[in-house]
Amino acid sequence: MSLRSIVRELREMKDGIGSISRRGYESRRWRSLTRSHIAPDQAPQPSELSIEQGQWANLPPELLLEIIKRVEESETLWPSRAVVVSCASVCKTWREITKEIVKTPEQCGRLTFPISLKQPGPRDGPIQCFIRRDRATSTYLLFYGLVPSEHERDKLLLAARKIRRATCTDFVISLVPYVFSRASNAYIGRLRSNFIGTKFTIYDSQPPSDVDLQSSSRINQKASSKQPSARAPAFNYSAATVLYELNVLRTRGPRRMNCTMHSIPISSIQEGGAAPTPTSFPVVLDHQVPPPSSASKEELESCNFSSTSISESQPAQVSGSPLVLKNKAPRWHEQLQCWCLNFRGRVTVASVKNFQLVAAAEPSDNIPSAEQEKVILQFGKIAKDIFTMDYRYPLSAFQAFAICLSSFDTKPACE
Repeated sequence: MSLRSIVRELREMKDGIGSISRRGYESRRWRSLTRSHIAPDQAPQPSELSIEQGQWANLPPELLLEIIKRVEESETLWPSRAVVVSCASVCKTWREITKEIVKTPEQCGRLTFPISLKQPGPRDGPIQCFIRRDRATSTYLLFYGLVPSEHERDKLLLAARKIRRATCTDFVISLVPYVFSRASNAYIGRLRSNFIGTKFTIYDSQPPSDVDLQSSSRINQKASSKQPSARAPAFNYSAATVLYELNVLRTRGPRRMNCTMHSIPISSIQEGGAAPTPTSFPVVLDHQVPPPSSASKEELESCNFSSTSISESQPAQVSGSPLVLKNKAPRWHEQLQCWCLNFRGRVTVASVKNFQLVAAAEPSDNIPSAEQEKVILQFGKIAKDIFTMDYRYPLSAFQAFAICLSSFDTKPACE
């Protein structure tokens, strides 16, 4: 059997399983509306279990492992990569085997499941993405790919909405482009600026893998008990700080910035070092939801968009000194009369927002010079509202996107 026929059968199987699950959901919903909520004291019939599980769950493990392995190796880019996700959504058996085969972006250089957005990028080369800005709605969409395609088949990774306040600016980051509520499961973090737009703090919805989860949970539960939000993420802590240097003398030159990654140790870029790699999203805590009749409009808006009531916890420091990134110094081009950086063809429009970040290491950190020259994150403009974003290890897609969002805010004191 050829690989193309296997993929065709997988797609037909996905449609069949989807129709079965929808029919099962509708029948269960109808029974819940017509019967009492008291469950019968009897086990489900074996026939019902076999229908919900599907015929593909009974494949031999060796054959199933070989099929998923071939599919994972062949489908490398989106939208073809979605076939791998479809394999994981067939049944529990397929999901467990797919998780064993699919590796992290650091190991395979690919993005597959949503948790890949919180895991470090590949070491060998960057993951290339682009950002589309919508000025009318103040939203920013991060897509997986080189440039926008003509058929709108790009893979959406993250979305952010800009919210201006009297004393600061917030960027709420979500997995869904139309849900920016902090109380939703799609919320994964945010970016907040100070009053003059020179300091930005990145808040993550989950801690790194080597932080004590119980202590962080107790701190956030205590703080969340005083806020009106119905549901809040279990963790909300400062993951990084982005600082832009003040341009007091108004001299010519690009913006100067540095990023302190509190959740990434500097030892991660040393020989044999490793960056924190989460394996799953945290469990969302459920609280008592006030009835709509008793909640005022102001309370509902504060549950969705208010960030002043969010618990501002201390940076979750990992073991060792944090990694510090600085923008790569450009060179002055005499003929063009402008500052230039080598973006290797990924940036085509001159803009003050363009930058490249490299590691800022001290001699005592024992960081090889080759590692200090590697561009960890680059961001640049290619059209009026389209920007490229290329990131690599040890940054994740979420961290890189949040850093790039800081470049969109106005900074009159830095230019």
